[in-house]
Amino acid sequence: MIDLPSSIVSTVCLAGSLLLPFSTGLADIGVGAKAPKESTVLIDGKRSTLDDKWIYWEGPGFKSALPIKWKIVNDPVDNGTVVQTDDPVAAGGKYGTADIVTKKAYRDFRLHIEFLISKPGGNSGVYLQNRYEIQIMDGDKTKHGLGAVINESDSPYHLYKGLGQWNAYDINFRAARFKDGLMVEKPLVSMFFNGVKAHTNQKINQVWGGPNSGIDGGNNGGKGITDLPGGLKLQCEGHDVRYRNAWIVETDLKTADSDFKE
Repeated sequence: MIDLPSSIVSTVCLAGSLLLPFSTGLADIGVGAKAPKESTVLIDGKRSTLDDKWIYWEGPGFKSALPIKWKIVNDPVDNGTVVQTDDPVAAGGKYGTADIVTKKAYRDFRLHIEFLISKPGGNSGVYLQNRYEIQIMDGDKTKHGLGAVINESDSPYHLYKGLGQWNAYDINFRAARFKDGLMVEKPLVSMFFNGVKAHTNQKINQVWGGPNSGIDGGNNGGKGITDLPGGLKLQCEGHDVRYRNAWIVETDLKTADSDFKE
């Protein structure tokens, strides 16, 4: 852990409720990063946490039913248990049939999440606000590929540890800002991939999933962005992708800057 100056630690407010002091600095980054006391743990390898914090996203392609069919399995690298993206209805890459989303919706936040892809071509995805995908896809080095802010940035594929290894995304996200119903500031993402800076204040220009994706699916042909907060969504596409050690801290980034601070 890195000791950070108090000048970058602030008490923030969101939706009228007091949030705990939290730094968006360089502490607790990379595989194995510990959840700070200010965080909400979203995945810890326990079935009770999965059922308590998550629900299926009942989008246009939804085919499954509660309880969540994703499995709790042994960690193939370290001790403990992890969550596996396994639901029979998604077999064959059926997108949107069994994705899960947090019960809580978020605006600005700091996210840590670790993933392991077991087989070549393994595919999942981390959706910020159930809108903007940070891709998880073995073998894809394009702007639609692994670690990309999908279709908005290049893939930092060189930072990927490979099949059967744990990887970590550390993300600072600032939601779009609106005035009088119009977007005046675009959403911003900064991200470390396995402890190395991959994106800095990457602007997101639209929702890329189309009319069947996310909470803005009916807005402007599915490409528009609304002012609604959204949950963190994880994709299930019939591939063996596993998640562990996911935690989130709500923040309130007053200025248009999502970068991590020294």
